[in-house]
Amino acid sequence: MEAVGSLLGKGQVWFCGLCQYVNLVGTAIGYTITASISAAALYKANCFHSKGHSADCGVYTTMYMVVFGISQIVFSQLPNLHEMAWLSILAAVMSFSYATIGVGLSLAQTITGPTGKTTIGGTQIGVDVTSAQKIWLTLQALGNIAFAYSYSMVLIEIQDTVKAPPAENKTMRKANLMGVSTTTAFYMLCGCLGYSAFGNDAPGNMLTGFGFYEPYWLIDFANVCIVVHLVGAYQVYCQPIYAAVESWAAGRWPNSEFVVRQYHPFSGKFSLNMFRLVWRTAFVIVSTVLAISLPFFNDILGLLGALGFWPLTVYFPVEMYISQSKMKKYSRKWVALQTLSFACFVVTVAVTVASIQGITQSLKNYVPFKTKL
Repeated sequence: MEAVGSLLGKGQVWFCGLCQYVNLVGTAIGYTITASISAAALYKANCFHSKGHSADCGVYTTMYMVVFGISQIVFSQLPNLHEMAWLSILAAVMSFSYATIGVGLSLAQTITGPTGKTTIGGTQIGVDVTSAQKIWLTLQALGNIAFAYSYSMVLIEIQDTVKAPPAENKTMRKANLMGVSTTTAFYMLCGCLGYSAFGNDAPGNMLTGFGFYEPYWLIDFANVCIVVHLVGAYQVYCQPIYAAVESWAAGRWPNSEFVVRQYHPFSGKFSLNMFRLVWRTAFVIVSTVLAISLPFFNDILGLLGALGFWPLTVYFPVEMYISQSKMKKYSRKWVALQTLSFACFVVTVAVTVASIQGITQSLKNYVPFKTKL
């Protein structure tokens, strides 16, 4: 918000803040859903292994969301992003681990078979889906891709924690290049090998949709890695929310001991603040209840990806670059950037509509607090 305000003026700050914090809150909800599905998959993998692949191993995800929420209440008491380097490193190692396992299992399935039916256009109209379903699902998939790539809402907050020298922007540029390149390689491998393994019946989540049953212990390990990763990722995305509310409260009530006083119950750097304890606990509880109320994995991720993609990943960076470089209006580069921004806006609108349609369809058969994996 400060970066937008300095380059584009105060008029754009509130729109940026709205987009950023709605997306951050939505990400917390999405991560709670995802982590609970992976935790529930641990039970299912062991159940299928012991009772056979045709056994009824359905399990409700609500309990797992509550447990995840309790763990986040504890980790949320870490004061800020500066205290979370170890958690971020652990999350990165976990991410590499489960992505590698998913790629390896897909490759093994492709080589040894049996594999699903594959077609050049994906699911077939009239066979797998109707033409309307094909359009909706394609747009929802674009939303999932946008969500998987988008970290623009925490980019500058992370850059603010990078040590200097060298200059933070130079370090972050290298980190961006490495991060996006590595991410793209894994996404392409998972997407292409996953499709070659399962074809048009590919599950929305390879490691929890039970395209793979064996080796069950490896699938268990991968899902444990997902849960651990999301425990850390949840905190990275929620810390900017915490910081914004706590800074506002400190400015509003600077003399309140409840808001500003720091306690040191343990020896060392860790401090406890009563306002932080109450506010962060309340936030985790609310986000967990919302996750339990709307436990639709791909639809929710698609909607979150759509809402954050155009404003935060395209519009503001483009406008800030144009302002900072003092680019001439209607120059070739200006027209190209504005065309890109408009095209991405159209995609965002279409994906948002498709994701809402998907959630609406899921709600038709939804019983509150009774969602089974």
